[in-house]
Amino acid sequence: MTTQRRVVVVGYYGAELLDIACVTTSLIAANLHGAAPPYDVCLATPSGLPVTCGSGLKVQGQQALERLTGPLDTLIVSGGIGHEDAAANRVIVGHVRRLARESRRVASVCTGATVLAAAGLLDGRRATTHWQYAHDLAACYPAVIVDTDPIFIRDGNVATAAGVTSALDLTLAFVEEDHGAAVARKTARYLVTYLQRPGNQAQMSMFTEGPPPGNSLVKRVVDHVTAHLDADLSTAALAARAGVSERHLTRLFLKDLGQTPGRFVRRARTEAAAHLLASTSLPMAAVAARCGFGTAETLRQAFVDRYGIPPSRYRLTQATA
Repeated sequence: MTTQRRVVVVGYYGAELLDIACVTTSLIAANLHGAAPPYDVCLATPSGLPVTCGSGLKVQGQQALERLTGPLDTLIVSGGIGHEDAAANRVIVGHVRRLARESRRVASVCTGATVLAAAGLLDGRRATTHWQYAHDLAACYPAVIVDTDPIFIRDGNVATAAGVTSALDLTLAFVEEDHGAAVARKTARYLVTYLQRPGNQAQMSMFTEGPPPGNSLVKRVVDHVTAHLDADLSTAALAARAGVSERHLTRLFLKDLGQTPGRFVRRARTEAAAHLLASTSLPMAAVAARCGFGTAETLRQAFVDRYGIPPSRYRLTQATA
């Protein structure tokens, strides 16, 4: 066994500073809270030169990407506005491909998935990236199975994380995998964050993912749903409230929101329940009642469908004490 876990984070011109810092700070924090063997964290850049991040701040590379050799414990490629240029740079891509062969675990954060895809490391694998760039990734690299929902995905020894702060969730998952739940929990508490969000938690919440529907009738119905989750929100009741037929309301929802009224209501109730589970100590039955599920079992079924885990497990992952 080596005395340290060598972790290399790859940066380049236009990398996102948070993508780099979420990983490096979390791993150093894990060292302070019991990681054994500890992480030896290094930022590698082309020629070891400073890189200007997307924010305009410069970060000094610690090692030249071209001179690094394995074995490595983990190789992580950061994302950022410069990801397309990085993916088109044969030197960067070639050395990422080479180092991946010498690494136990390979990962990307945000649009760093583009670099992994360019290196052929995501071919035939499920992968995610920042929701805003997911379509581009799928279009440019059809061999990659792009999933826009999760905040991170593990497929074999390759992991991809979604936008920016999801790097924190992925890194905490690595810490737990390497050193156990106790070290991960201490690290999370030090960072003043959740222990970790489940990897299959959606990147985007329906309450924040975009502007209100363009159709005023749909907007009125949506506003009513989100404000009255414990009411009768059947399609028939919503159509009657809007003064249209169920068929017409469904057609409008599909056009404006890409989903039926029933699916919208179920998602709204499930996400509201997730918020209550994370922020209150209400009993499961009370959470179900407030969100319009009627019974705790109905809530459980909806939660498993949406997040892949039962609500009780979700609540545990959000605990910070």
